[in-house]
Amino acid sequence: MSKLLAALVAGLFSAAVFAQATPATPATPAAPAAPAKAEVKAAPAKAEVKKEEAKKEDKAAAKTEKKDEKAAAKTDKKATAKADKKASAKKEEAKKEEKKS
Repeated sequence: MSKLLAALVAGLFSAAVFAQATPATPATPAAPAAPAKAEVKAAPAKAEVKKEEAKKEDKAAAKTEKKDEKAAAKTDKKATAKADKKASAKKEEAKKEEKKS
């Protein structure tokens, strides 16, 4: 019974804590308008930054493609080596059987 009462009191306490309204945040003052010339000068800089980012993305994509190709080649190499190993094992078993008979 005491556990039930403790659970009810804890529930009421947590509900009271989380039910409190958060205070309203004060409005931030508006930023002053920037002159139009500054925006025109900033536009070419943004274009240059976009070009640089595009180049970086291209390089990153090329690197990942190269890694993927290497990984695929490696797995192919392993698969062929495994297949060759199995084939040679089968040949050896066949030779052993021929020698037995």
